[in-house]
Amino acid sequence: MTPGMVVLGLVLWTGATLVLSELRWFARRPLVERLRPYSPGGMGRPDRAGVLSVESFTHAVGPTARMVGERLAQLAGVSEELSVRLARIHSPLDVTEVRVRQLGASVGGFALAALAVAWLRPPLALALLLVFAGPTLAFLVQEQRIATASHRWQRSLFLELPVVAEQLALLLSAGYSLTSALNRLARRSSGVSGADLRRVCARLRQGLSETDALREWAVVAAVPALDRLVPVLALNRETSDLGRLVAEEARAVRRDVHRELIEAAERRSQQVWIPVTVATLVPGVIFMGIPFVEALRRFGG
Repeated sequence: MTPGMVVLGLVLWTGATLVLSELRWFARRPLVERLRPYSPGGMGRPDRAGVLSVESFTHAVGPTARMVGERLAQLAGVSEELSVRLARIHSPLDVTEVRVRQLGASVGGFALAALAVAWLRPPLALALLLVFAGPTLAFLVQEQRIATASHRWQRSLFLELPVVAEQLALLLSAGYSLTSALNRLARRSSGVSGADLRRVCARLRQGLSETDALREWAVVAAVPALDRLVPVLALNRETSDLGRLVAEEARAVRRDVHRELIEAAERRSQQVWIPVTVATLVPGVIFMGIPFVEALRRFGG
């Protein structure tokens, strides 16, 4: 039996054990854990996981996956914390679960690259490139997916912020307090702003002040327009015309959105001329090159 077959057998045994541990007939839980959800205060998942289970495997490789994932993300040029990006997009996963998934994807990429190298038998340099590129590409795909979702969430919040600020200014001018206005917007709003406002209201119910909850939202969102709006809302207890100030800030945010839309339209109008320019220059260069080459040929002759 070759060493490769031994390694493959160990990998198959580990995978089969993890898969079968999720089946009730294979890994039957003790009676205490089965009765725990029906006891007072026992709702939720049990704290104790089996020795050969997905939970125990996650607990074992979680710290290593987090450390390796953070180092690789820093090498890839990602400076923002993964926890902040996950909180921004309201992901149900935590940092450890994401890093473990990235580790699993990297191991899968390494296995596919090793199989491709064993089947194709390329030169040594190309084989090393494939072996290292497989897990790296699998890791970067997961990282890019989170970064794309985070950027899309920030963009959607920036586009929704003028409407949210205008509605908040109307409610404040109508006599609502800041807390009641935020709760009303959280109940009636949809999209990314509605989800963020519901989290702000949840933090208010947990005991945070209005200013701290809004600043926490601004830190997680990392949108410059929101960074300018939150200090205005923090003047809630210091001014009596907060609605007017918020309305002015809403108009400023709307001007920023309008300016970006104009810039995007101008860039698209300029991009229209690129294929026209290429279609004009290429035939012109060909027609100019033919007599030039013919003149050189006659001069050389």
